[in-house]
Amino acid sequence: MSLAGKKIVIIGGTSGIGFAVAQQAATVGAEVVIASSNQDRVDAATKQLGAPAEGRRLDVADGNAIAEFFEQIGEFDHLVYTAGESLLIKPLIDTSPQEARAVFERRFWGALLSAKYAAPRLRDGGSITFSSGVLAKRPLAGTALAAGITGGIEALTRALAVELAPVRVNVIQPGVIRTELWDRSVPDPEAFLHDAASALLTQRVGTPEEAAAAYLFILDNAYVTGTTLAIDGGAALA
Repeated sequence: MSLAGKKIVIIGGTSGIGFAVAQQAATVGAEVVIASSNQDRVDAATKQLGAPAEGRRLDVADGNAIAEFFEQIGEFDHLVYTAGESLLIKPLIDTSPQEARAVFERRFWGALLSAKYAAPRLRDGGSITFSSGVLAKRPLAGTALAAGITGGIEALTRALAVELAPVRVNVIQPGVIRTELWDRSVPDPEAFLHDAASALLTQRVGTPEEAAAAYLFILDNAYVTGTTLAIDGGAALA
């Protein structure tokens, strides 16, 4: 199987892991469509990817916008969902319902609705790949919301792999990856990444390129479905 000539839609593809997936997919000859809520980031990422990459603005908190997005996209081969502006890391008792719902809308409902509207448009051999996180397996204090969402995404993956078969549905479970995500999630990103690295078996955090390689493996291997693939530097064992 080859990704050359395949049309891959990456929601959240303008930065971090999503952008690295777009770069690697384009390198192997895939037709890439990236989507994000920020038009400036869409334009910059599309320019950096070059032709024939396509960029579109999409607010994944808007279900109607998601439905319209996939109607405009038409038939395609693979969906990758990496969207999520930031992680909400704070004690549950200090988390407002509005804050919790805002994160849930983008990370869980956005993923679910994207699968709903994408599935009928996937070509034979198509797939959906979600993103969760190591917090689903090893939560920390202050991460109840993130752990709940990532765990829910992994359960959703297994259920949809059964329901949508033969469409393949998988999820990548990243550990701590050095991306812009941490700039918006913790007060001191460098200190956080340094401390995280020291606790890992690899003694370093991952790169977007290492994470992206896992997504491309899942997209390219037609015998993998219902699987959670951890890319975490050994975090589950540390």
